[in-house]
Amino acid sequence: MPTAIPAFTATAIGSLPYSSPDQALDLIFSSIPGCPIWPQLPKRGIREQMEIQYSEGLPCVVLDEEKGRMYFDTADEDGCAIAMGSFYEAYMAAEESGDWSAFAISEPYSAGIPAFKRRLSTQPVELLKVQTTGPLSIGLSIVDENKRSIYYNEAFRDVIVKGMIAKCRWQLQKFSSFARTTICFVDEPILSAFGSSTYVSVTRDDVIVILSEMVEAIHETGALCGVHCCGNTEWPLLIDAGVDIINFDAYEFGETIALYPAQVKQHLERGGSLAWGVVPTSEKIFENSVSSLIAIYDRNVQRLADAGIDTALIHDSSLITPSCGTGSLPVEAAEKVFSLLGQTASALRERS
Repeated sequence: MPTAIPAFTATAIGSLPYSSPDQALDLIFSSIPGCPIWPQLPKRGIREQMEIQYSEGLPCVVLDEEKGRMYFDTADEDGCAIAMGSFYEAYMAAEESGDWSAFAISEPYSAGIPAFKRRLSTQPVELLKVQTTGPLSIGLSIVDENKRSIYYNEAFRDVIVKGMIAKCRWQLQKFSSFARTTICFVDEPILSAFGSSTYVSVTRDDVIVILSEMVEAIHETGALCGVHCCGNTEWPLLIDAGVDIINFDAYEFGETIALYPAQVKQHLERGGSLAWGVVPTSEKIFENSVSSLIAIYDRNVQRLADAGIDTALIHDSSLITPSCGTGSLPVEAAEKVFSLLGQTASALRERS
């Protein structure tokens, strides 16, 4: 699926360090009006944390607010079987009807979504981005009652995949009428640990199958699918899964994309994009400027060009993002990230 995204479009990863969604949206629409996002606001409480935010409607979820954690209680096998049956009935009904409201993210879990919808009603856009935490990151990070990653329970693994597809489909159903092109990012930070001893039993084929199912479901809505990983990983995994946009930390790991020139060339030539996370989401933001960030971008583009990929193709297929979300940063640092993000993307567009 060709991306149809203007070169050097700036967008962002979801989280911001505000409690007020309108304050977050003011920053978003002033900095990246070409592809705004709805803000995830983890400082509002446990329900807006990365995995928990997408947990509504999943069977056997226990939210322990006192301890600040979520887990799956699978001990009651009969009860879980009933809950899983109800989940699949709702999922199949949504597939048949096209109405994904049974899997809505309610306002207690996201103040940013209804605020984003209100803002879009008065500030129309051509392009927008939504996001969902990926099933691999949820499955490997969230445990059962025995503190075992729920990913290793095969029945629940499929539930997590279907659940995150449903969250994507609901968001895209809600927002697709507000823009000519919608993008859904699947945020998979856990992929930076792929191949490590911690997750040695997670196979390459498993990752591709899971991500391919997410990509296919997003494509069925007419939207584009991006995958965000804020560390180093085996990037051809995403290409083989059919992802439209590969979003990576180009500030710290920019050279890693050039380790796979043949696959990256194939990705770009079939209409895919690279979303360069050249804007650091750390205190290093105060050490940088537009010119220093463009220099980082140029160095990494040159690595791909030296490997035989046409420079114009790279530029035409490039988006600019922060390296990760800004939810854990001080407000001053997050505002600097968004300021440099917008300025850097604008400077690259003017130069091209």
